[in-house]
Amino acid sequence: MKRRILFVDDEPKVLTGIRRMLFDMREEWELLFAAGGYQALEIIADKPVDVIVSDIRMPEMDGVELLGRVRKQYPEVTRIAMSGHSSAKVSALAALTVHQYLTKPCSVEDLKSVVNQALGRENILEDPALKRMVSRVDRLPSVPAIFQELTAELGKPEPSLPILGEIVARDVSMCAKILQLVNSSFFGFARHIESPQQAVTLLGVNVIKSLVLSVHLFAEFDAGKVPGFTLAYLWDHSRRVAALSRMVAEARGCSREDCDYAFIAGMLHDVGKLVLAENFVEEYNGCLEKVRSDGGIMWQSERNCLGVSHAEVGGYLMGLWGLPGPVADAIAYHHLPLACPESSAVLLAVHVANVMDHTVYVFSERSVIPVMDQQFLEQMGALDHVESWLETAREMIQESKDGDG
Repeated sequence: MKRRILFVDDEPKVLTGIRRMLFDMREEWELLFAAGGYQALEIIADKPVDVIVSDIRMPEMDGVELLGRVRKQYPEVTRIAMSGHSSAKVSALAALTVHQYLTKPCSVEDLKSVVNQALGRENILEDPALKRMVSRVDRLPSVPAIFQELTAELGKPEPSLPILGEIVARDVSMCAKILQLVNSSFFGFARHIESPQQAVTLLGVNVIKSLVLSVHLFAEFDAGKVPGFTLAYLWDHSRRVAALSRMVAEARGCSREDCDYAFIAGMLHDVGKLVLAENFVEEYNGCLEKVRSDGGIMWQSERNCLGVSHAEVGGYLMGLWGLPGPVADAIAYHHLPLACPESSAVLLAVHVANVMDHTVYVFSERSVIPVMDQQFLEQMGALDHVESWLETAREMIQESKDGDG
């Protein structure tokens, strides 16, 4: 069955150009075209679409309003913005309504890549209801203290970009969203930005203020909703897994890019827990209670209760937001690496790092320590290296404890 892609632009020449550019995709995609927001909504009401790609600046109904309506009425549709203009206000508003951005004019390769990446994420989540929930998410819960610290710094007459970068680097959800934005072509950066410090520096104070203060992109997480869910522990675990993932990637002799991907995937590997805890409060409380009372592993409890685990949810969302494929896959499959269609050094690093951290840093006496997938390790030629990695992990975690103390 062909996937339906809807393109929206008030300039007929642009739509004609897109039609010509994507002529060779007619066997895979059904291409639909609308000359404005109202026509686009009529088309979607008549023919469900998989992806909508809309210009931002249009008369009558602009792209931000259109994509906002699509988000509310058809949350399962992947929303991509295309624009030749970029400003702090537009960037901040669009951040709430779109999954990815394209800068006009864009190459046919970039257009195909972004659409294919969005379509490729859909096989991770099989439950349509859960897919709709994840597609509606435009912000992830943040640690309250960090959010307040960021807001306080932004409220100063001359906010410090280095300090803002340090604050962002300490928070999982904030880092995810800002990396999504800065690595989109909408901001016009030619190179890939790996760190939140770089992201904040390049985005600038005005965009950060628009995102955090004016548009309220990041909301405080009500920890009282989910007893036993500790954001501070999640961050500490994620930070350690990020460092361990980079260590494993470097030990494997990976490229700088893959080492960075391993760090990012390690930092975000449990981001799906934030989504589930925020959106499925009652069910997630049940998952936690089940693990506390009967023992077991959290991701398996999630699957039993919700039909999907935090890994798939996080991988789907990060892929939808445009993080690189190896990063999204490593997040989605870090518990079940053999299920991943494409094995990679990044996935290996995160899978191993997660287990090593749980092995060395035991959260409680009732914690069930996961095990590494021996078949996957053998397939990746890593079996003989695990012991040395584990020894290094012990040293790194001990140094971290000493530093915190």
